[in-house]
Amino acid sequence: MEYPVKKNQQLLVEIIDLTHEGLGVAKVDGYPLFIENTLPGEQVEILVLKVGKKFGFGKVVKQVTVSEDRVEQVDETFIRTGIAPLIHLTYEKQLAFKQDQVKNVFERIAKLPEVPVLKTLGMENPTHYRNKAQIPVRKINNQLETGFFRKNSHDLVPIENFLIQEDPIDDAIKIVRDIMRRFNVKPYNEQEHVGNLRHIIIRQGHYTKEMMVVLVTRTAKLFPQKNIIAAIKEALPQVVSIVQNVQPEKSNVILGKETKILDGEEAFTDQLLGNEYRISAESFYQVNTKQAEVLYQTAIDFADFSQEDQVIDAYCGIGTIALSLANQVAHVTGIEVVPQAIEDAKVNAELNNITNADFVVGKAEEVMDEWVKENKQCDVLVVDPPRKGLEEMFIEKTVELGPKKMVYISCNPASLARDCAHLVEHGYTVKKVQPVDMFPQTAHVECVALLEK
Repeated sequence: MEYPVKKNQQLLVEIIDLTHEGLGVAKVDGYPLFIENTLPGEQVEILVLKVGKKFGFGKVVKQVTVSEDRVEQVDETFIRTGIAPLIHLTYEKQLAFKQDQVKNVFERIAKLPEVPVLKTLGMENPTHYRNKAQIPVRKINNQLETGFFRKNSHDLVPIENFLIQEDPIDDAIKIVRDIMRRFNVKPYNEQEHVGNLRHIIIRQGHYTKEMMVVLVTRTAKLFPQKNIIAAIKEALPQVVSIVQNVQPEKSNVILGKETKILDGEEAFTDQLLGNEYRISAESFYQVNTKQAEVLYQTAIDFADFSQEDQVIDAYCGIGTIALSLANQVAHVTGIEVVPQAIEDAKVNAELNNITNADFVVGKAEEVMDEWVKENKQCDVLVVDPPRKGLEEMFIEKTVELGPKKMVYISCNPASLARDCAHLVEHGYTVKKVQPVDMFPQTAHVECVALLEK
């Protein structure tokens, strides 16, 4: 098959758009080429790296013209590793790009161009916002290194300032790395599946400053354990929990099944919208605390609850959304498939003296099926599903249960648009969609959508 471009060809192209991942798009005779670190309106000389059936990839050899939306003199490591693929685009334009992304999927996927998509809610300071880091460990130049993998590869790029993590987390990674070097802990070798330390995970309460250190190892042995623990505690007095997770599999999955507390508590605490939460090593907790508050507050405002409302929170995790809205409604019930998360949610309800919330373990669609049979009352349904969105059965059961309002929190605009289209077919109207920038400098966008019957 003939393509209008060939591998290793040099071309002068104009960038006309950005993909949903933030790559620049150029077209040669209608054939799309995706090029990193380019912006709409720029002319660039490129080298064609890869040619596929539907599109190809190129890299910039020479920048001919520069967009006025470009941020100059950025560290390209953040683009190459995928840590901050939009760092070269002004923040104002990042927010507009995300709003456009959401508008596009509602037009293209949902066929609902009339849905109002509001301006993206951004951050005052769009760097150093993450409260969690999962940093791979490898051997480079004969010593244990921490950093991040080059995109689409397993080559570790040593990094000390990660730009998007809260500063104390960057500092803690360096401190733990140096302790591991001091005690000659062997870094993991992926090819040969030898060595021991695979990842260093640091989690920190944004408000409490309490810190948890998770050491992910290939084997259950961690030598010299006592000295390592003592050194971490001395260097990082804010650490309230040191945990070891054992991942013996040859796999890209970061955490294994076995977790043990080496020292301190099994959880750290943080606050969100005035409530306190206990967060264990495997608990899901939004990585940007400030924007999680914006996201949840938006959901609460959209729902416009009354004190008589019976609310269901599907995919409730450790209860952050359910407990944030509990004081405004008669009762809220959370559903979550992970038993440990439900245990945490119950503890969090007690911790905050919230008595009108209860939590159920199970698959959301199966629990909803039971509730349909029992004619359970549901005035408002809140959902925050995983990236793939809602199961078809869940949508069916929602329609049967018939909440008058539904607030859909989404981390994937494409599955949100698809699900909204299904719900519209069943008599719901999408009133508005609010994008929220949870992950500045990246192409990801979270949304809150309000649907009414």
